[in-house]
Amino acid sequence: MLRKDFLKGISLAALSTTGFTSITAWAQTTSGSVGYPTRSVKLIVASAAGSSPDAISRQVATQLSMRWNQPVVIENVPGLGGITGTERGVRASADGYNMVVSTIGAVSVGSSMMEKLPYDPVKDLAPVTMLMSMPNLLVIHPSVPAKNLKELIAYARQNKGKLRYGHPGAGTTPHLSAELLKQMTGIEMEGIPYKSSAQMMTDLLAGHYEVLFHNSSVVLPHARAGGARIMGITSAERVAVLPEIPTVAEAGGLPGFTVYAWWGLHAPANTPPDIVNKVSADVSAVLAQKDITNWIEQQGGIVGGGTPQALKTHQAAETLKWRDIVKNSHIKPD
Repeated sequence: MLRKDFLKGISLAALSTTGFTSITAWAQTTSGSVGYPTRSVKLIVASAAGSSPDAISRQVATQLSMRWNQPVVIENVPGLGGITGTERGVRASADGYNMVVSTIGAVSVGSSMMEKLPYDPVKDLAPVTMLMSMPNLLVIHPSVPAKNLKELIAYARQNKGKLRYGHPGAGTTPHLSAELLKQMTGIEMEGIPYKSSAQMMTDLLAGHYEVLFHNSSVVLPHARAGGARIMGITSAERVAVLPEIPTVAEAGGLPGFTVYAWWGLHAPANTPPDIVNKVSADVSAVLAQKDITNWIEQQGGIVGGGTPQALKTHQAAETLKWRDIVKNSHIKPD
């Protein structure tokens, strides 16, 4: 979902006779939580330090600290594709001083992957706002004799079971991207799970496996250095900062192949709505700052922001999208 779609959900209070006011003006409408925050706020990041969600969380935390004149502290709680950290957030006090930076796997995929999640992604979490979304790059080790995606697909069909792909956990978008490619083409690849994204990248460069879908911010420097060969990007359209890279859909003749990793900000259920609205507006204003917007777009990402309702709608759509793919792939937690 593009940034303009997130912004469609902004409340009527932010409208003027000429259309939407700025997000900053919208932030000024959320005055019901005057005085918040009066102490430090914790962002529980359901991913490891150094990951893409950790990177955007730290930038947002820095700007919120200055905006609120209070510390905004990051706590990294990785595991189970974001489920471990999200559970920590669900169990935290619903007083506005605990937020969770969730992953697509934790709030939209986990319910299809596990018989019983340790929380209900809808009932136990209050959507706040989208932080950002990012497509994955599909890359291969240079030892694979394929110059483009169609050649890679043909090679995989001729060499059944020879190709392996790495992923950072069941239900993550690198995992889902590879399984979607398998389903749409009928090829066979063995998945190799990793606990460390850094180790996963190291092993690809060393040739310990051949195929990887991963965030462009992680993969691109290695590809440009010649350590991996780019096959395509999982966005719906070519990305402005990477215009030379075709989408997987066009490169492989696979219409409809679209995958985005995304990271949303949620609060524990029963967090006061006025605080949720204030945090939503303030984070949206931070994301609209030129330096942060530029940083996200330079990673090939899409800037988030928008209302809690917009995130709720997006989360529901993603849950529906991945349900059958997870079922058909027989994906289970690592």
